[in-house]
Amino acid sequence: MIRALAALFCVVWLPTVAMFGSSHAEAAESQPNIVVILADDMGYGDVQALNSDSKIPTPNLNRLATEGMSFVDAHSPSAVCTPTRYGLLTGRYCWRTRLTRGVLGGYSPPLIAPERSTIATLLKKQNYSTHAVGKWHLGMTLPMLEGKTNNGKKWDGDPGVDFAGKITDSPIHHGFDSYFGVSASLDMAPYVFIRNDHFNQLPTEQQPAVKFPHFVRSGPRSEEFVIDRVLDRLTQEAIQIVKSQAGQDKPFFLYVPLTAPHKPTQPHERFRGKTGLNEYGDFVMQVDWTVGQILGALDDTGIRENTVVFFTSDNGSYMYRYDEPDKKDHTDDSGIQGYRAENHRPNGPLRGTKADVWEAGHRVPFFVRWPGHVSPGSACSEPITHTDIYATCAAIVGAKLDNTQAEDSSSLLPLLKQEAGAKRAAHVVNHSVAGMFAIRDGRWKLVLGNGSGGRQQPKGKPFARPYQLFDLSEDIGETTNLIEAHPEIAKRLEATLETYRTSGRSIER
Repeated sequence: MIRALAALFCVVWLPTVAMFGSSHAEAAESQPNIVVILADDMGYGDVQALNSDSKIPTPNLNRLATEGMSFVDAHSPSAVCTPTRYGLLTGRYCWRTRLTRGVLGGYSPPLIAPERSTIATLLKKQNYSTHAVGKWHLGMTLPMLEGKTNNGKKWDGDPGVDFAGKITDSPIHHGFDSYFGVSASLDMAPYVFIRNDHFNQLPTEQQPAVKFPHFVRSGPRSEEFVIDRVLDRLTQEAIQIVKSQAGQDKPFFLYVPLTAPHKPTQPHERFRGKTGLNEYGDFVMQVDWTVGQILGALDDTGIRENTVVFFTSDNGSYMYRYDEPDKKDHTDDSGIQGYRAENHRPNGPLRGTKADVWEAGHRVPFFVRWPGHVSPGSACSEPITHTDIYATCAAIVGAKLDNTQAEDSSSLLPLLKQEAGAKRAAHVVNHSVAGMFAIRDGRWKLVLGNGSGGRQQPKGKPFARPYQLFDLSEDIGETTNLIEAHPEIAKRLEATLETYRTSGRSIER
């Protein structure tokens, strides 16, 4: 079962060790390396450390839980990819931008404004070297062939990209010293690696569209871009960054947004058949192996003790849960996008799926390891969100934030230090693919709409009544709407969300 979901305070599961100084100043003096690993579509119930019923081996994520802190009420700021990545890197909710619903594609223009600070920008000013390896999915300004303009094509075909040209807005234009990866999700064209501001290789063939589980859209593909080897390539690149930076005279920041277990659900052949849960289960196993390789590089280079590691996922799993006992599922046929509950619950007991405003859409694994500063085996049940990583990094390195940045980011450092009475500085706001909002206040969750706002029925509409009020301490599955029983709580939370939306920020500096 999922551990300690209803707790509203930080607790310790395993014996603690003596920690170094607890003040923020002492934390800043260490100038640790910072590694942020972001899985793509990994569910809360996929990880054994959070769900003892999971049959998928996740020894490396279990290790992070054992060696660090598990945030068991952690949320991606959106239930889909692009908005979460924006929120994580900028400390600002994405619904404050032009992207108020949906996601970008592989050809989309940049979402991050040139003047907008990112974690990389922040840390670079603190003498960090900054690197990103993996899935960007925040738009780029791609070079176009003469006479061609990107007319809004998002993720299929080819709008006329000049693959030999220079990319004039990529991660290296947003604070990163280096970048290697893919422009968007692994199921979105173009299927060509990008290094810094150039495509790594010219495309030589057309990738045809493929159905689930190896789902991809059509588009140009380069010879080196082999879909079931992409995760391995990203792993190698990340390890190389660790090795090259370990001996340098300044700390580094490494952001590793993985491409899995997002569709195409296509693990490398060495993992296939390993879990008994078909390709999705095997792919989650490969993600865990990838995390282990990066942790191993930190061990091998001798920098583990002075490195903060964050691991989380950008939203919940896309796999549906089937409660019908006779229904075929992914274990019977890899082309079926769901599991019977007795076989696997990728999102644990949570309602819904990826894209939904319900808990399965955005409650995700979240582990933080910082030897000597975070108690091994500790857990925290304070609701948090990925936007908080920005302010946490600032607190760790002693950087001061002003009102031009990280408008929705609250430092997790007091929670990581288990300081008495530590709380997040504002309520967490959830958001669905269709733009439906929810807001949390401890046990209470108000959904400002009449459905999931995503994939599960009823989908409903944003701001359509009746709204939904849930007591998550008693009803983690969101089965009972208490809106009529507690109208005063709903009214208060609705007013708070409106203040957050209209004021331009939820965190005051």
